[in-house]
Amino acid sequence: MKKVLTIAGSDPSGGAGIQADIKTITAHKTYAMSVITSLTAQNTTGVYGVADTDPEFVAKQLDCVFTDIFPDAVKIGMVSNSAIIRVIAEKLLQYGAKKIVADPVMISTSGSRLLSEEALDALVSKLLPTATVITPNIPEAEVLCGNPIKTKDQMLLAAEIIAEKLNTAVLIKGGHLENTADDLLYVRGSALWYEGERIENANTHGTGCTLSSAIACNLAAGRDLDESIQNAKAYLTGALRAGLDLGKGSGPLDHMYAL
Repeated sequence: MKKVLTIAGSDPSGGAGIQADIKTITAHKTYAMSVITSLTAQNTTGVYGVADTDPEFVAKQLDCVFTDIFPDAVKIGMVSNSAIIRVIAEKLLQYGAKKIVADPVMISTSGSRLLSEEALDALVSKLLPTATVITPNIPEAEVLCGNPIKTKDQMLLAAEIIAEKLNTAVLIKGGHLENTADDLLYVRGSALWYEGERIENANTHGTGCTLSSAIACNLAAGRDLDESIQNAKAYLTGALRAGLDLGKGSGPLDHMYAL
């Protein structure tokens, strides 16, 4: 059985973060492990509190995983301060982790910045360059490249800038564009577009976590990046189309729709 480690924050309502990652990994018949970077108080209506894990304890969790059940792939989600970011980067390099998918969680659904400038600098300089691929949405890509993104041409320019800055593959998710939902993979100077299908479902809590975890599962299984993204997008589409409706706000996906 392939093994995937998720490094992220906890969502007690089960729709995003560690909980969404574990559900996604399990749905892919892959063994899930987790390192928790933050406890959050959140539900489908918003985030009401965050308590970061002590960086030394994050390091201890990582040591326990890598020295016992070595992961075939790693997914990184919410990392909220520079000390935790540096610890994760150091441990991934120490243990020679491979097939790393980083979802740079920087902007909340409501548009609020979740990272301080210091933490953002650490994310860009220390952690994101360790990734095989990063999966920013449009607002996050705008922060990473410093330019507005309203069109597909601007998406392409942003991907070029980010890939050169971080020396990694970049998957920019196009769901925030007005006229299209196409995603763009930019790797080693080449661009590949994935047609986006808009599903009529307001319940989208945890879509970014789910997609990045599904990509990690496919990479763990030995698939290349292009096939991994195609399979992950198909899984996410199915989880959205299942039409689960829970909670008073933007609800979670049906991660187990195929069971």
